[in-house]
Amino acid sequence: MRVVFMGTPDFSVPVLEALVEAGHEVAAVYCQPPRPAGRGKKDRPTPVHARAEALGLEVRHPERLKGEAEQAEFAALQADVAVVVAYGLILPQAVLDMPKHGCLNIHASLLPRWRGAAPIHRAIMAGDSETGVCIMQMEAGLDTGPVLLRQATPIKAEDTTGSLHDRLSAMGAALIVEALARLEELKPEAQPEAGVNYADKIDKAEARVDWAAPAAEVDGKIRGLSPFPGAWIELEGQRIKLLATRVVDGGGAPGEVLDDALTVACGEGAVQVLRLQRAGRGPQDAEEFLRGTKLPRGTRL
Repeated sequence: MRVVFMGTPDFSVPVLEALVEAGHEVAAVYCQPPRPAGRGKKDRPTPVHARAEALGLEVRHPERLKGEAEQAEFAALQADVAVVVAYGLILPQAVLDMPKHGCLNIHASLLPRWRGAAPIHRAIMAGDSETGVCIMQMEAGLDTGPVLLRQATPIKAEDTTGSLHDRLSAMGAALIVEALARLEELKPEAQPEAGVNYADKIDKAEARVDWAAPAAEVDGKIRGLSPFPGAWIELEGQRIKLLATRVVDGGGAPGEVLDDALTVACGEGAVQVLRLQRAGRGPQDAEEFLRGTKLPRGTRL
């Protein structure tokens, strides 16, 4: 099948690789333009851009797709289908209609549970027991299109956005290959109107840990924001990111260190901090962190 691929971040790369491995003809790869990054602030190609070039594929990165010239270039590809995953641009209706079989989106949620920009973060932060991937026929609304295929996966107690991101990316890659192989027989199912939630983009202002919240909520926020942007606390005027925790028994004043294993009291219950990161340093297990930083019982974080 002749495919136009549209994606930008790391999450999208396994999907592109799966399409190539499955033998599809990738007519062109669309992604976001290179942006300044690193200490030198030099333009850096996106993960999809870099991988597509390594695979010898044509890469395009228009700033927009609303202009006649950009749309004419897209139409000239004469694609059977466009596969879209975390692309970063809204597709105009004219573009959605151009491929023979339309545009298929890989969405990291069991729609309509989490529509929008941050479904993986929000699922963990909300305490969901499962999430998954949907292959959706795109339409003008935000993640409102009918679903062709879906696959669920449990959210484990130790899952972070990082671990779930990798699992869902692999699932999406396999599921889109299946969807393309079965495209003629699949019947799109309209999303139910009930149960819609919007996974708003993560605001860094919400990342500070509130120890007065229940332990399950604190744990969900920390795991849901790990590794990026990272839930954080202040210790002696320095910001510390908390990257992994688990809910444990315990009680005390919110933010009180309860033992020598970095168990911290919450509004209800307690969490044990397992992994954390000082500003400007790499992540550390709690045991290693405590060798260099004394946090005796009774310390308030």
